Amino acid sequence: MIPLAVADPMETAAIMKITGKDAVRQHLAELGFVVGAMVTVISQMSGNLIVQVRGSRVALDRSMASRIMIKEVGKA
Repeated sequence: MIPLAVADPMETAAIMKITGKDAVRQHLAELGFVVGAMVTVISQMSGNLIVQVRGSRVALDRSMASRIMIKEVGKA
């Protein structure tokens, strides 16, 4: 498992674990970041990411992306 923050652009991965306090995990779940969901990194700039999860594009800063642990599936 690696943090989403270090994933390469156009990489698709499965979410394996979400770390952090309950409020942070709840906020990420409301955005679609749940265990088992597939996430694709659209672009990365200065550690900040634009990702696609459950049909929506979401911008995440480095600290939030570091809380999402993924397992690499492959390039989109």
